[in-house]
Amino acid sequence: MRLIVKEPVDRTGVPYARRWWALLVLCLSLLIIVMANTALTVAAPDMTRALGLTSADLQWVIDGYTVPYAALMLLLGAIGDKYSRRGALVLGLLVFGGGAVAGSLVDSAGGVITARAVMGVGAALIMPATLSLLAATFPRRERARAITLWTATAGLAIAAGPLVAGALLERYGWSSTFLINVPIVVLALVGAFVLVPPSRAARRERVDHVGGLLSVVWIGALVYTIIEGPHFGWGANALTAAGVAAVALVLFVVQELRHPRPVLDLRRFADRRFAGSNLAVALFFLAVFGAFYYLTQHLQFVLGYDALETGTRMLPLAGAVFVGSTLTGYLTPRVGMRVTVTAGMVGGTTALALLTRIDAASSYGDFVAPLLVLGLAIGLALSPCTDAIMGAFPESELGVGGAVNDTSLELGGSLGIAVLGSVLASSYSSRLSDATAGSGLPADALSSAQDSVGAGYAVAQGVGERARQLAEQAARAADATQAGELKAQAEQLASGAHRMADAVASSFSGAVAHTSLIGAVVLGVGTVLVAVLLPRGTAADTAAGTDAEGAAAPGTPAEDGTPADAGPGGREHEPAGTAR
Repeated sequence: MRLIVKEPVDRTGVPYARRWWALLVLCLSLLIIVMANTALTVAAPDMTRALGLTSADLQWVIDGYTVPYAALMLLLGAIGDKYSRRGALVLGLLVFGGGAVAGSLVDSAGGVITARAVMGVGAALIMPATLSLLAATFPRRERARAITLWTATAGLAIAAGPLVAGALLERYGWSSTFLINVPIVVLALVGAFVLVPPSRAARRERVDHVGGLLSVVWIGALVYTIIEGPHFGWGANALTAAGVAAVALVLFVVQELRHPRPVLDLRRFADRRFAGSNLAVALFFLAVFGAFYYLTQHLQFVLGYDALETGTRMLPLAGAVFVGSTLTGYLTPRVGMRVTVTAGMVGGTTALALLTRIDAASSYGDFVAPLLVLGLAIGLALSPCTDAIMGAFPESELGVGGAVNDTSLELGGSLGIAVLGSVLASSYSSRLSDATAGSGLPADALSSAQDSVGAGYAVAQGVGERARQLAEQAARAADATQAGELKAQAEQLASGAHRMADAVASSFSGAVAHTSLIGAVVLGVGTVLVAVLLPRGTAADTAAGTDAEGAAAPGTPAEDGTPADAGPGGREHEPAGTAR
């Protein structure tokens, strides 16, 4: 047996013997790019203190990764299809690892943002490559099970990121959350050559570079607008980006509809299964990323857990994802994807509805049920959607298929953090302003406290520290009158610090409940839309060649003899690939 796999799967004529080991490598690659964001949620306070980050700096440390990641996936997925999917994975791992090393060494906001952007470019190569290699390596009858495990890995990474980062921050600085990626990258690189067979499209014509570049512009500008507008105001930057996104999107649609070999055939969205699956992925991750954004803050700031304790308390979510994934593997072939996907989205809506009951007196126990329900929902909904999206593409466009799935995911996640994060910030600021009216605390302190829950507690701690200093001065004062005045001031400030801390806790808890209600309404409406879009049918219907409403299922012959999984213009799917 050769140490490095050189023969593509389609040349052997039999299923690849080590395909499940190859899946492990692909899941490991997926794990680090999802953890790169979720780990940062608990590393952010240490990073802010060490680098002196402003709130704007911190926002772009997070989103400097998101913009290139979302914008580049479609183009890089198409390039990977043409030249080498495994090559795209390897290059992505190298770029991602290089960015992680650089991020651990820099000591400025600009340096960290740049390093995160480099990691985002690497992630844009890795993410679609993992799905396209999975689809090319596994026979169709096993692909749904492999995608279920891939999806479960993504759910695990959401919960594992804070846990791993918390464990590292117990003994090391924030830079360790970057360096942890390096040994995983090395392991994935070795595994890519030893276990993952090469793959590329057998007959892939020139990449539609114009369409690809337009996709980079409109997606990148849209994500920038989503980030900039809600967080920093709808000024010139946000409005200009919105205009660029709109114009580039129109040009992209025109280009793709007229090009004989578009980077993305937009006519696929006329297929209800494909359109409904993409909508479900986007809406679901809008809710998941938005909820994750404020749940970790509540656990850390309101309930007072440190980074490791916060990560540990997110574990019920990871366990429930695996249970949900197991259930969807059993249920989907029997009842159809519309049932499992709709059930998952109803579960997500229920989880958000449960969070509307959160208040300042809530303990961690009040979060367990929402976390469990949300994890089950992720497992139920996402695997069938990903399988349907990948199944809509011919073998020559598996990288594009993976990019479409992942772009829907990333756009939904960006919207979730931006929109629900904006609702959270506005609700918290308004509630805190009402709660601290007439408190007698300095106006600048109150204004600073309204910036974020972290800033609110920092102000309360600052007032408490000032009270302690005045109490010490009172104890040392020789003059009884002066000592009495200082003691009275100290008691007043100490009381104000306690009231401020209580106001911050109640205001943020109320904001979490309010934001969860908005999220539940959005996901609830989305659930109805997805249920209407997705066709009825089970795996048995698909195998027979039609869904329950009579539409030809992917991979079955149409009445005119043309394969139903043919590409635009009746082209039959090419084999998964030749080595490169």
